[in-house]
Amino acid sequence: MTQALHFATALLPGGWQSDVRLGIAAGRIISLETKANAEPGDERHAIGLPGISNLHSHAFQRAMAGLAEYGGAGPDDFWTWREVMYRTALSITPDDVEAIATQLYVEMLEAGFTRVGEFHYLHHDQDGCRYSDIAEMSKRIVAAANETGIGLTLLPVFYAHGDFGGAPPTNGQRRFVSTIDGFARLFAESRAAVAKLDGAILGIAPHSLRAVTPEQLSTLIPLAGAAPIHIHAAEQMREVEACVAWSARRPVEWLLENAPLDERWCLIHATHMTEEETEALASSGTTAGLCPITEANLGDGVFKGRMFLDGRGTFGIGSDSNVLIDAAGELRQLEYAQRLGDRARNRMSLSGKSTGRTLFDAVLHGGALALGAVELGLTRGSPANIISLQSDQVALDGMTGDRILDAWIFAAREPLIDCVWARGTKLVVGGRHRQHDAARARFRKVVRKLV
Repeated sequence: MTQALHFATALLPGGWQSDVRLGIAAGRIISLETKANAEPGDERHAIGLPGISNLHSHAFQRAMAGLAEYGGAGPDDFWTWREVMYRTALSITPDDVEAIATQLYVEMLEAGFTRVGEFHYLHHDQDGCRYSDIAEMSKRIVAAANETGIGLTLLPVFYAHGDFGGAPPTNGQRRFVSTIDGFARLFAESRAAVAKLDGAILGIAPHSLRAVTPEQLSTLIPLAGAAPIHIHAAEQMREVEACVAWSARRPVEWLLENAPLDERWCLIHATHMTEEETEALASSGTTAGLCPITEANLGDGVFKGRMFLDGRGTFGIGSDSNVLIDAAGELRQLEYAQRLGDRARNRMSLSGKSTGRTLFDAVLHGGALALGAVELGLTRGSPANIISLQSDQVALDGMTGDRILDAWIFAAREPLIDCVWARGTKLVVGGRHRQHDAARARFRKVVRKLV
């Protein structure tokens, strides 16, 4: 069955067009007309945008949003936050994970994210023993994606050590840790689960150079094949210093020299790089996975955004710890961090181009590439991942073309998302997901129990 959507204006790969009519069938855009009149039966909207990808999420951490905002007795940083995260991770059941992920994915869709990269490392039971079904937790993530309709790239995480050089894991990491053989079984079972979900993709995620030895990394890479490979790198200066002490190389420097970085790879954060590393990573084709709201919340530091952009580097955005789900907010935080660091304006923009449009185009491409998704925006043959904006909001008064994106990202006081389609299915109407109330009720029970 074919459905037709008509937009007064829509952002296509070649730019903004008026009176855009899309024909959708089997989850894809099968026809596209511009300057076309709406026909009887068409669903009409004012502003159409392609859905974007959230390339980095730890779903279970949504349950601790707001619980780590108390100052500590001593210096408070990522490492003290991590202890709160470990306590949360150790208390969550499979039912909890499914409820938390369902609420999270509802929020992502309501924010305009139509695909998520789930960097999933909560694998085992609370005592660290494997579940009878080794992929129990992965299957709960798949169930949440199925229920909400979000596109899923599942990235099972290999995590074996507590620090560089193969240090033993800590007790707080016991639910994450795998052997190579055990992980291979988990990966195979995850593949079977993902195969049952329309449009889902399976990649692989060596957690970090702290948690994976070089020998293990070499063993894991062939498992991925042509699929995405994600790894945390250089989020914290303490991590950089420890990596130098271990290898005489910084994390990104080590990966550039020792791993086959290319378009399959996504380096999450890559915050603390030298100019040489920044330029080399930009030219490698690897995506930088930026998580601006989380990085600001954790006090991680500021990515060398302008230099990376000048080097034609590829980047996308993720929500990481899921402390706040806001696609426009991630882009705004990315740009504002650059402005504060450089004491200048419009840092993540190309000459003569709006900052909002530059950011949007970049993360549309980078997110899809990092998640292994062939999503080319609103064009024939692409998955029908679409956002409509509420044109009657004050922030959009008088706005046309790229100014729509600038207003959404930098000037909107209220959410502007109206409707969202993922692979042709309309999931969000009037800013609310069809599972909004049910997901919230389940999530509320879990959070009250955990708190």
